Amino acid sequence: MGRAAQTQPCVAVTMDDVNWMQLAEPMRANARLLEAMRKHNVRLALFVIGRNADSETGQSIVRTWQEAGHLIGNHTYSHRNYHAMAFEEFSRDATHAGKVLASNLGTPRLFRFPMLKEGDTPAKRDRMREFLAVNGYRNGHVTIDASDWYYDVRLRQRLGEDPGFDVNRFREPYLNHLWDRARFYDDLSRKVLGRSVPHTLLLHYNLLNSLFLADALDTFRERGWRVIDAAEAFRDPIFLRAPKTIPAGESLLWALAKETGKFDTLLRYPGEDDVYEKPKLDGLGL
Repeated sequence: MGRAAQTQPCVAVTMDDVNWMQLAEPMRANARLLEAMRKHNVRLALFVIGRNADSETGQSIVRTWQEAGHLIGNHTYSHRNYHAMAFEEFSRDATHAGKVLASNLGTPRLFRFPMLKEGDTPAKRDRMREFLAVNGYRNGHVTIDASDWYYDVRLRQRLGEDPGFDVNRFREPYLNHLWDRARFYDDLSRKVLGRSVPHTLLLHYNLLNSLFLADALDTFRERGWRVIDAAEAFRDPIFLRAPKTIPAGESLLWALAKETGKFDTLLRYPGEDDVYEKPKLDGLGL
């Protein structure tokens, strides 16, 4: 393998929630998301909130992804912030989701914390890590965190105010946001680890991505990145790391950087949030 191939960044899509109840035509939106992945011939990891799959429609949607070869992961049943809950309640919620999703869960068996919050005390952090190991789960870590969820909230607000609003006005700002975050976390990877890891990009199952997911993948490829299967990305040993940060969570790269104590000037907390994106969208009139 040549040096260019070794250093070429690569990214896999991971998608959270399957919140089809917020979509006007859930099956058509689902088909658009599936088609975006089919067009690029790659498979993502879909982290499903159990309650969103706990119905005939939800099960049908999840099954379309599982049958297309995409990984299905556990994203808890209720999607509540672990930092606001006791371990016992949170782990019960994760177990409940695992039962709902049992026939669809892929290999490796992946779990993702809501909001990427992995425990606000060492005891809670470590008890959940033990729980996941005992129950055969790996942490479905994110390396590239982003705020696509907030762009989606703003898009739906605009459509609520003006049903004739041109949704394509969000396309360029959104793609620019993803590219900006990808470059930041790839640079952090090189600084902290001395290499560009196979990235896992956090996106959400929402209206925004049903419109622009294919464009986002085009953007990465046009700018020299490889788009890979999520299962391939998660095979990298970096995803077995367990940073000792408190509060635990955020992007895996953020946490590894924080753990060293050497990169605090590069790190904000939380890593991504609406407060960083609101002024940009306000300034664009979106």
